Amino acid sequence: MDKLKKFNLMEKIVRELEDLKNSQQAVIQKIAKIEVDNIELGDKKLEKDLPDVHQRTADNLDTIKGIMDYFADKTENFGDSNNVVKLQEDQTIRDASV
Repeated sequence: MDKLKKFNLMEKIVRELEDLKNSQQAVIQKIAKIEVDNIELGDKKLEKDLPDVHQRTADNLDTIKGIMDYFADKTENFGDSNNVVKLQEDQTIRDASV
């Protein structure tokens, strides 16, 4: 795989990780809403199980954030060390001349 293709794929993965992080945040918000609604309802099963679901989801979010930060840094370093800006410019010139 050429360097520009690899960089583009790495950037795509960073965007997908960001989307995954946002989805996890939305799940946590939904769980919290159910927990708040259940304060009024008082269902014992929800009261017992939802905090565990909330915690596991929060733990997953922390893991996803760590992976995303790591991979975003790796992508940026790869781009810098392989002069991806120049490769992109060269690709644009090649595409324009075709």
